[in-house]
Amino acid sequence: QGVSSAASDVYKRQVLQPSFIQPAVLQSNLTTFLPLILVAIGQTYVILAGDIDLSVGSIVALSNVVTVYVFAALGNGPDAIPYGMAAGLATGLLVGLLNGVLVSVLRLQPIVTTFATGIVLAGAAIWVLPQAGLPVPDGYWMAYSGTVLGVPTVLLILAAAALCVAILSRSVFQAHLLAVGGNRAGAFQTGLSVVRLRILAYGLSGLFSAVAALCLTGETASGDPLLGGALALSAISAVVLGGTALSGGQGGAVGSILGALVLGLIGNVIFFAGLPFEYQTLVQGLIVLLALAGGVVVTRRTA
Repeated sequence: QGVSSAASDVYKRQVLQPSFIQPAVLQSNLTTFLPLILVAIGQTYVILAGDIDLSVGSIVALSNVVTVYVFAALGNGPDAIPYGMAAGLATGLLVGLLNGVLVSVLRLQPIVTTFATGIVLAGAAIWVLPQAGLPVPDGYWMAYSGTVLGVPTVLLILAAAALCVAILSRSVFQAHLLAVGGNRAGAFQTGLSVVRLRILAYGLSGLFSAVAALCLTGETASGDPLLGGALALSAISAVVLGGTALSGGQGGAVGSILGALVLGLIGNVIFFAGLPFEYQTLVQGLIVLLALAGGVVVTRRTA
């Protein structure tokens, strides 16, 4: 009866409350959901190729602290903003490419390799910025939380990400990724550059994680070496929830965007219901387990 009452209260506050659909509230929700959406997009391309990236949370943290460190080193003025952003993006891209080289060239196990690099990157983030709190230029966080020609900046970032997804979904690159994830040996025998494709997929994952870090930097207006710790599990959950098979070869980033939005809304429901935060992690873990179980069932039926 108590659970039913809580669910009813959530329904009223989330659906019937007029402020839920007001532009300011929608912008606030999108600001909260956007980093997860971006990380999930990048994770999708890695999973499509039959791999996985557990280091995305640490990439976010390292890109964040590198960005704010460069801001501070250049005087924290408006002129420092493009250099700090470029440094953060380059960090994410280079780390992603390094993951790709380790996995595809050296043929290390993806789950173990990215777990290990995640630990190394987390340590590097603490080394760059031992304590949280280094501020960013006022113009940076004001621009991120503001608007451009009346359109919220976060909405423009989401639109740009969706455009990239749309372009990639119609590209030969994604078709080849699906082929690699569906049958890696067959893709290699047909002449596809499996190594290059896997490296590029990890590079995309690192780049999107870095963009997510820039968003979190604008949201928090500071540096934090522990930022993004829970994003790896959340991103994988969003990808799975969006219909992408963890075994690779099936799915797409559009579903991952929708999956991230659903997870964000689940988090809102848990928050407004007054339930412990651990329930959100529980739900994400159950989503991954159910997806794995479903994949096994489908595989056995088609075998």
